[in-house]
Amino acid sequence: MQANTQAVKEQKVLIAYFSWGGNTKTIAEYIHEAAGGDMFEIKTLQPYPKEYNPTVDTAKEEQRLNARPKLSATIDNMSGYDTVFLGYPNWWGTIPMALFTFLEAYDLTGKTIIPFCTHEGSGFGSSIDDIKRLSPNALILQGFVVRGGSVKRAKNDVDKWISRLDIGGR
Repeated sequence: MQANTQAVKEQKVLIAYFSWGGNTKTIAEYIHEAAGGDMFEIKTLQPYPKEYNPTVDTAKEEQRLNARPKLSATIDNMSGYDTVFLGYPNWWGTIPMALFTFLEAYDLTGKTIIPFCTHEGSGFGSSIDDIKRLSPNALILQGFVVRGGSVKRAKNDVDKWISRLDIGGR
């Protein structure tokens, strides 16, 4: 294990993720194996449709309305975490609206946010800018982005990314 990975493990780590089809959850699990920490799945009170096209339509409409879907659970002790790995699929060029709800619910001042994103061709889109806008007093580190079709083969890439993170000594 490299020193930087050990620095991650010495901090109180939260892996918070939103996953519709399972790709982002898989990456979250890879991160958990490499960095440890607590896992928290961001879920909406009203579930998204199981079919792809209706979900796309719902996501587009939420974005158009600047909606804030209600979440089914909260984190009681966010102040106890130093580092938050934040995972999501890229929906319409940014984070899903459920992540807007999540990020607006917590004061992440002084915390390190490390984004990870699954996508089908648009990478991070404008998601990093939106995370910075929603959490202006957090440190945003280099994230990890992967195409949905490559998730099952991404474990080694996740491990390498985690080992390069420099989050110790803040």
